[in-house]
Amino acid sequence: MPKPTEPTPSPSRRALLRGGAAVATAATALTVTAGHALAGPGPGPAQRPSGGSAAAPGAAGPIRTADYPYSEWVPAASSNYTVANRPRTYPVEYVVIHVTQETFADTLGIFTDPAARVSAHYVVASGDGRVAQCVEEKNVAWHAGNWSYNTRSIGIEHEGWVDQPRWFTTAMYEGSARLTAFLCGYYGIPVNRSRIIGHNEVPGATHTDPGPLWDWTRYLRLVKGYLNAA
Repeated sequence: MPKPTEPTPSPSRRALLRGGAAVATAATALTVTAGHALAGPGPGPAQRPSGGSAAAPGAAGPIRTADYPYSEWVPAASSNYTVANRPRTYPVEYVVIHVTQETFADTLGIFTDPAARVSAHYVVASGDGRVAQCVEEKNVAWHAGNWSYNTRSIGIEHEGWVDQPRWFTTAMYEGSARLTAFLCGYYGIPVNRSRIIGHNEVPGATHTDPGPLWDWTRYLRLVKGYLNAA
């Protein structure tokens, strides 16, 4: 298929996340605050599920996505990402770790706002480690601030603030690490700091997340453990 074009430059992703609390819709807030239990505590199956389903208008309860089965589907507005057919159109080579500088609910509200021009594939909650998928992995989320890295990465947002360690809970580390292990196993991404990187490490990055309080040693140890157990 033709190469998707890079989106027109827009206001900084972090500024949008910081200022976007008011855009959360009532439907998104209901989905998030309900605190739906997600399937199973384990690292996930070694293979993709055979298919997934999207939420019907007004549907309640967790919806299994087409990609990571232990997540709830909260789709980003179609104007906030680029349609693609990865890994055929682009290889998936990186996982990029972000911290939202916002709450879980407000981050999802921003991604569902058609005017936001920002998204990530996944968002992980601080309190219980639950995962929402917002963009299908085959598509290019707008999260890294670098088009080349956007095309070749999966973006994972984590609820919280970079200078407030109380947000970096055991539940968040474990929920995120299970997801990253699943991604690394599926795409063959090496579990190291060259391929699992912070937003601040993307070339040309102007952001500092996940910040110095993010425990990389702990995180990679968890990812390796879940991957080896799969």
